[in-house]
Amino acid sequence: MARPPPSVPPLSCSTGSSDPYCIVKVDNEPIIRTATVWKTLCPFWGEEYEVHLPPTFHSVAFYVMDEDALSRDDVIGKVCLTRDTLAAHPKGFSGWAHLTEVDPDEEVQGEIHLRLEVVPGTRACRLRCSVLEARDLAPKDRNGTSDPFVRVRYNGRTQETSIVKKSCYPRWNETFEFELEEGAAEVLCVEAWDWDLVSRNDFLGKVSALPLQATPAGLHSGHPIPQRVTQEARDPPGAQGPSAGTPSQKNSGWQGRETRIPASGRPHLSPANNQGLSCSQVVVNVQRLWAAQREEGWFRLQPDQSKSRREEGHLGSLQLEVRLRDETVLPSSCYQPLVQLLCREVKPGTQGPGQLISLIEETTSTECRQEVATTLLKLFLGQGLAKDFLDLLFQLELSRTSEANTLFRSNSLASKSMESFLKVAGMRYLHGVLGPIIDRVFEEKKYVELDPSKVEVKDVGCSGLHRPQTEAEVLEQSVQTLCAHLGALLSALSRSVRACPAVVRATFRQLFRRVRERFPSAQDENVPFIAVTSFLCLRFVSPAILAPKLFHLRERHADARTSRTLLLLAKAVQNVGNMDTPASRAKEAWMEPLQPTVRQGVAQLKDFITKLVDIQEKDELDLQRALSLQAPPVKEGPLFIHRTKGKGPLTSSSFKKLHFSLTTEALSFAKTPSSKKSTLIKLANIRAAEKVEEKSFSSSHVMQVIYTDDAGRLQTAYLQCKSVNELNQWLSALRKVCINNTGLLGSYHPGIFRGDKWSCCHQRDKTDLGCNKTRSWVTLQEWNDPLDHDLEAQLIYRHLLGVEAALREKHRQLSTGPEAGRGPTGPGEAPRDPLAELLQVLGDLQEAHRSSPAGSPPSELSRILELQT
Repeated sequence: MARPPPSVPPLSCSTGSSDPYCIVKVDNEPIIRTATVWKTLCPFWGEEYEVHLPPTFHSVAFYVMDEDALSRDDVIGKVCLTRDTLAAHPKGFSGWAHLTEVDPDEEVQGEIHLRLEVVPGTRACRLRCSVLEARDLAPKDRNGTSDPFVRVRYNGRTQETSIVKKSCYPRWNETFEFELEEGAAEVLCVEAWDWDLVSRNDFLGKVSALPLQATPAGLHSGHPIPQRVTQEARDPPGAQGPSAGTPSQKNSGWQGRETRIPASGRPHLSPANNQGLSCSQVVVNVQRLWAAQREEGWFRLQPDQSKSRREEGHLGSLQLEVRLRDETVLPSSCYQPLVQLLCREVKPGTQGPGQLISLIEETTSTECRQEVATTLLKLFLGQGLAKDFLDLLFQLELSRTSEANTLFRSNSLASKSMESFLKVAGMRYLHGVLGPIIDRVFEEKKYVELDPSKVEVKDVGCSGLHRPQTEAEVLEQSVQTLCAHLGALLSALSRSVRACPAVVRATFRQLFRRVRERFPSAQDENVPFIAVTSFLCLRFVSPAILAPKLFHLRERHADARTSRTLLLLAKAVQNVGNMDTPASRAKEAWMEPLQPTVRQGVAQLKDFITKLVDIQEKDELDLQRALSLQAPPVKEGPLFIHRTKGKGPLTSSSFKKLHFSLTTEALSFAKTPSSKKSTLIKLANIRAAEKVEEKSFSSSHVMQVIYTDDAGRLQTAYLQCKSVNELNQWLSALRKVCINNTGLLGSYHPGIFRGDKWSCCHQRDKTDLGCNKTRSWVTLQEWNDPLDHDLEAQLIYRHLLGVEAALREKHRQLSTGPEAGRGPTGPGEAPRDPLAELLQVLGDLQEAHRSSPAGSPPSELSRILELQT
């Protein structure tokens, strides 16, 4: 959500407003684009994302843009949050952040490879600075590249490298020497610039080296060089690249555990304000060179912050919720005792006074209940016990409910878990039922209004030549339109019984039975149906109608007219879900014209629920077996495939639109979604999935899939997406399904091999090692992601560890109470204490985390960034 400043004119002056959207960048890499909110200075997006990041990321930036159909989009402002700022807010950063202006001299990115040496000379020692190469420099020219050169300054002398034309990945391999006086207070400064023939050169970033006496407090001789990007930090485990298998990589903290960098090695950034918008200058200890004689590594380029900033707040503000979570995922065997204990508790016949699920709900706060419910649901879904877990929650909810009209109306663990269950297990089913109706509403864009006080005849147009419609005609047409949409939705729902996932049907069957057993009287005959519709209609279908983008039904938010139609349709669905009770009917009298359709819909819905819950155990197993044989694709959709022809430049005739499908076995394509698929790449052969420079094809949103053919040779497929979101979704899907492949690359070429050289770094050897690091760890969390059992177990462990004190207090009360020692047992077994077992398991996991070696390959550091705008 954004709000304007007090007295600043909008960018779109002709309309008095803007068309804002947000671009989210992680280390200057665009990963998310929100929908555009049209004609407003106070947009609301309400979009949530989870991004999995490598431990080495530095910052996340939010750019607020103004979309322009005829020219390049304007930048309104940005908010930048550093990793240190996010780490200082363990519960997340939440609130309004002032937008700051985007200064080209501060929009730097990339790293430079330097080698610094102290060499003996005839009269005095000399400082030798070797400028080797750079990567991922900011493109400053209109052609999507730069013409970079490096300027090195020390002790009053300035030397420059040659200019590398049209490259963001230049290689210089040039060396400069300077006379070095011991104890000198001169600064070694390495600056990267983009050369321009006509206008002034553009700043690309700098690296500075200071002597010991000039360094900030806390930096002393012998400490690691701050902000240096070492090679071992860039290659994932098992990667093939320049540093694969080196001793430094084997001893790094990348592969296994949460790595804490000492304060002396990475100084805390002192933000200029509470948003942490500043970035400190990189310093290299020159005095250390006297002892070490040589230092080499990749250094992050830093912005020029010598300019004074304008007063904050003049560009408006952005409301954000951002949380960074570091999770150290241990090997699967470490979580088995916890998983087995929880699974044993939800299986039928194990409920008792020490019931763990009940205790977890009791000790979980309202703020984190949704997160805990989702994690538990995914854990049990992976173990095949989601139905039993939800059935247990139904029983717990019913045992404390005395009035039928309050059933499942609170934000209990049962309600939250069922919501998550429908989104995880039923999203594809929802798309099949609701998708066509939503598409029709967006395409028709009809004016629909039932409230007489809100009817605006001028928005409707004319029904005939020169005769405006009356209010009565508008209301009548609105009723007809809504009845048509509602009828189409109910008809689609009625036909979808067989399409509903077996586990969803079985869960609704358990819910229906439990509620009917709890409220068996004739006056409560509708209560079991309302229990089902309270989740299916009120918490699943209606929210999806109100916000189709948040349920991945549409790529953009609806405009004002379509939003009103969706709102009225959602209200009608809620009335049907409430079984047309007098209470729901009395809320808005102007909904009365829909009552005939609503009453007919109630009958249709009850018939549908009766068929939905009529599933036997054998039928459930048969359906699950059939669905397992027809596993849905991980990702599918239309893409353009580029094909290289000869040595000349690629033309528009070298790509073709095809329908691609990614499964857990292969990436396939077909002419149409219903055509026979042909395998393009076997999943086990994929070595990397990365973005391609825009200049390579003069097109944006192109990705490359690097794989090995049958002969073991590396090949590349170039695929073009239609938007930055689709590009990142495909990259995430590809990276997730091949994360365990052997031989993953640690580096790649972001350009293409055209003619006799790579377009990115101009190297002429086609087999040359890549000039940029791969980003296999950067992925987006999607609703259709495969379950990660170990991560879910780690998240549950972390939550239980946070409430360990409350669990111990509860155990003390149970141990001294009248029900002590009366836990459930098996035949011939002594009474067991599940809570005591849980506390023991938590202690064992705590010890496993403490003793996990830094370089242990089985464990993994998962850094999750949760975003909400």
